[in-house]
Amino acid sequence: MRLPRHVERSTGIVGLLCALYGAVGLFASTVPVENRFVVLLAGRTPSLLLLTLFGAVVATLGRRWIAAGACLAVCALGTALLAPLYLPGADGVSPSAATGPTIRVMQANTKIGQADPAELVRTVRNRDIDILTVQELTDESIEAMHLAGLDEALPHRFVVSRGPGGEGGGIYSRFPLSNTRDLDGYLSANLTADVDVGLREPLALLAVHPAPAYLFPAQLWAAELRGIHDEMRADALRDNVIVSGDFNASYTQPQYRALLTDGYADAADQAGAGLVPTMPAARWYPAITGIDRIITKGAAVTSLERIDIAGSDHHGVVADIRLRTDGA
Repeated sequence: MRLPRHVERSTGIVGLLCALYGAVGLFASTVPVENRFVVLLAGRTPSLLLLTLFGAVVATLGRRWIAAGACLAVCALGTALLAPLYLPGADGVSPSAATGPTIRVMQANTKIGQADPAELVRTVRNRDIDILTVQELTDESIEAMHLAGLDEALPHRFVVSRGPGGEGGGIYSRFPLSNTRDLDGYLSANLTADVDVGLREPLALLAVHPAPAYLFPAQLWAAELRGIHDEMRADALRDNVIVSGDFNASYTQPQYRALLTDGYADAADQAGAGLVPTMPAARWYPAITGIDRIITKGAAVTSLERIDIAGSDHHGVVADIRLRTDGA
């Protein structure tokens, strides 16, 4: 049964508009333009592709085949962009080369110290976390997590507080830390440390939190991501490197994908975990963007899971990471 002619025409218009929205999102996802609108649009590309798929259905119901075809073509291009995240085994990463011990890493943003410290520590204990990277710490939240027992669960720490505004950050570890450093020139704490996991060479760890493009100029956001990339390149010859944090950037933004060079690979890409959206949390609608991420070099991610962080507007992520031994 055919729809009324005026309804069919409307479905064609809807389909073409949806195809246009998706195409604009894909374009934003391929051009490294330092413009806030373009950057934020690129981060919404998955949602725009879902809208495009809806447009394909509507146009098909109205027998508007050109509009439906345009939507499907855009969806096909979007699939090519996102498919690697759903297929285990990132390009250029050989899990067989990582033959060492497995450690478990957790990433958590505490929403300016508002995350429930007792629940956070309970998660660390229940999930046998070895290393925790945490952002948006305040003096009060650092003390609250200490009183809740975080320093007992993970006795080695490097924590930087920058007052009540949530610009602090921390690394908590089951293993000894050395060569700790708070990187200069960033709005929030971006930390590095060597972690003695019992191998010939320490694990290089970066706990990152670049400035968000939705609050600050896109040029500043991009510059801080480039600075993080420089630190990653400096560690590229190390056997094992883990970069964990709130990147304020998602896989569909080209500035984030630019980090994935020199043997570095995204954890979701390695594990086939998909988009893993982490923000916003604790809303009536689901999280729509994945900015809490883990990247590794040498070490191989064997599993990645999103978790709840009580009291935060972010979900956290937990990754099992198999380390590479002796430059194998």
